[in-house]
Order: sequence, then C-alpha cells, then structure tokens
Amino acid sequence: MRYFLATLALVSTLHAAPRQPNVILIMADDLGYEAIAANGGESAQTPNLDKLAQEGVRFEACHVQPLCTPTRVALMTGMVNARNYTHFGHMDPAQTTFGNLFKQAGYATGIVGKWQLGHDMTLPAKWGFDEYCLWQLTRRPSRYKNPGLEVNGKEMDYTQGEYGPDIVNDYALDFITRKKDAPFLLYYPMMLTHSPYDPTPDSADYNEKAAKNSQGKNGQRFADMVAYMDKLIGKLVARLDETGLRNDTLIVFLGDNGTGSGTPMKFRGETVIGAKGQTIGHGTHVPLIVNWPGAAKSGHTCDNLIDVTDFLPTICAAARVSIPESLKLDGRSFLPQIRGEQGNPREWRYTWYNPSGGPKAKAEWAQDKRFKLYADGRFFDIQADPLEKTPLPDALDEAAANKKEELMRAFVAFLGARPEAIAKQGQAFGGEGEEKKKAGAGKKKKAPKLE
Repeated sequence: MRYFLATLALVSTLHAAPRQPNVILIMADDLGYEAIAANGGESAQTPNLDKLAQEGVRFEACHVQPLCTPTRVALMTGMVNARNYTHFGHMDPAQTTFGNLFKQAGYATGIVGKWQLGHDMTLPAKWGFDEYCLWQLTRRPSRYKNPGLEVNGKEMDYTQGEYGPDIVNDYALDFITRKKDAPFLLYYPMMLTHSPYDPTPDSADYNEKAAKNSQGKNGQRFADMVAYMDKLIGKLVARLDETGLRNDTLIVFLGDNGTGSGTPMKFRGETVIGAKGQTIGHGTHVPLIVNWPGAAKSGHTCDNLIDVTDFLPTICAAARVSIPESLKLDGRSFLPQIRGEQGNPREWRYTWYNPSGGPKAKAEWAQDKRFKLYADGRFFDIQADPLEKTPLPDALDEAAANKKEELMRAFVAFLGARPEAIAKQGQAFGGEGEEKKKAGAGKKKKAPKLE
C-alpha cells in the first residue's frame, strides 16, 4: 500500500502542470533599433542585451508608436490607439491592461520606472499592479540625479546624489527576491535613456553640475546612458540567476519609440539620426529581444513584422493567462516565433497617431516591411526610401499596386473604430494638437508636455 501511494504521488507529480513562468517586460525610454550593438549599433556598448539576444531571439522588425504615451497605452491594452487613446500623459481608467489579467490569474504584479499615464496614486492598482516604484505618477521632478519618486502611495524625494534609475532598479531586484516563490509579472518601463543627457554614476563628471545639452545634440552622452541602461539590465539578470529563477522567467525587452530627435548614432557603418515623434521608420522601429531559457529558440533572429499591440496577447499566451472574449484585441501573439516556429505573422500593421487625442488622427498609416501607405494617399517604398522623401508615383508595377490595395483594406478594417467618448476626452486637452493650445484657442485644459 505504501509503495502504491508513493507511486501515485510520483505519477501525479510527473503529470502536474508546469509552473507558470515569471514575466519581466522591460521597455526603454527613447531607444531606437540602431542603439543596440546586437542589431548593428556601433556607438554604445550593450553586452548584457547582446548576450540575451545571443541566447534568445532577436526581432528585426518591431514597430511601435512614435511617442511615449501612445505606445504605452497600446502596449498595455493590446489595442490600436484609435480605439482607446485619449490624450498625452493619460490612459482611460476604464481600460483593461495586462496587469489586470495577470493579477486575476493569481500573479504577483509590480511596476517600476516611468509612469506618465495619469496623476493619481490609485491608478497602478486600478490597472492590476500590487506595488510600484514610479517617476511621474503625481508630479514631475528630476528623474536622474536627486530624483523625486512615488513608491506605494508615498512621494519620496532624494537629495544625497542618488540616481533615479538605480533606485528603481534596486526596487525591481528586491521585488524579484521577495516574489521568488510564486509566479510574478514585473513591468519595467525604464526612465533611461530619455533626455536630458545627463551624466550617469559611471561618468567622471557625475558629481559636477551637469552640462546643459540641447535635445539630441550629444551622441556620446546618450551612448553612456545606453550603456548604463544595459548595466542595470545585467544586474536584473544576475538577480534571476542568484534566486534560481532564470530558467522560469520570460524576459522581453523593447523601446517605446525612436531615439530622441536629432541624436546621432553610428549604425552598420552609417549615421542614423534619432527621429522620435516622427512617423518615419527611425521614429517607430525599436529593438525587441526575448530571452526564455529552454523555451525561446537560442540564437534565433526573426524578421516577422511585430506591432506594439502584439505584446499583451504574447505574454498572456506564454504565461497561460486567459484573455476574456469581451476584450477585443488588435494584437496577435508572436509566442510561436519566440519558440522558433512559423506562427501566424501579420501581413501589415495599422497606426492611428495623434498624441493630443481628439476625433481625428494627426497621421494614419498602414505598412508592411517594404511598403507604407498613409491615409492621405502617399505611398512609399520604405526599404528604398527609409526617410520617406519621395512618394511613389500613381503608375505602379504590379507588385506595388497589389500591395497598395492590400494596405488600403487595413484602413477599411478600422473605419469607425474611434469611440466618440474617447475622442471627447482628448478634445478637452487640446483636441488635435499642441498648435491650438499655443495659439490660445478656446478655454481648454492645459495639455501636458509631450516628451
């Protein structure tokens, strides 16, 4: 009998469902594809990310929104901005995020880093996060040296030369240690590498008054910040090793938009100029590296088109977290591609872009990896013309004509997608752009700074 019970226990153990993986989703601030050495970047050293790519999967065609808040809303909700984006620095509180879904599935959830989704201490919990260490939740002090942060309901000010990214990263390390015995989700929207391009603690002049660098003009200082960002990620991976969680943890790394406007970076023998805020590829093309020992195909490079809306369904699929049928997503999972399988690659991605919200897009387009069609009819071969200087003529060869027709169907798929109630929220903060606010139009509420 004792032998039978022992055998039964062993069989039960062998057939038990494997532990759900931990998920760490890291998003760098203002970091284009060209900044990472594994992608061909030559200005900054990124050994930790390069190793994650070498041992995992490096994606070559990941695109997001050209600016911070629009990307964050799409990433967290899995929906195109046309459906639920209100205005800059804000997310509609009625939205469901991956934080909500993971918390409902029993995960411990935390968020650390940059917020910029509304000024209210209760919002992280509303969107599913048990705890947080954030910058720009209720105010906008320094993010780097001597920062001001919000930590689990308290405003914390640091005045002894502390470095904000270090404080946030230390909180992430502590979260991993405290939550090691059960699955956790850690969302880490980093403060680096956004301007101002100040010294990091590894800079010789960190303890001196930082030189005033105009946005995007100091490529070397930016490269130093990229290297420091990479160093912090290395510490995070080391903590996973120390706690024995490395093999049970899915790490996803991406950027939130292109590198800061005007910032030069050497890339594959050429100079790429950062194009944050612009709709060209250098404004939307970001690094994407996925590492998951034993699950992700090691050393694999994938050229499938990936959209910012695809991350929610992907991490949910990886963690076996169910998505309610009532939640109509625009994203599709690329988990099979992470495993080295063919999956269901998207043929195109559609973008509705207006940082200030309102009823109409500031720019609207559909693209695949070669062609890009704007709602105003401009049609580009973005492989031959990455800066989109010369639209293709009306007379197209058969391949281009067929692709243009296919991309036109993308616009049809999103006709009427913008709810009136969402559009009105944006109108209250300046409607269709900063231009109206600067011109003194109406008595609309002050729009937040676009950064």
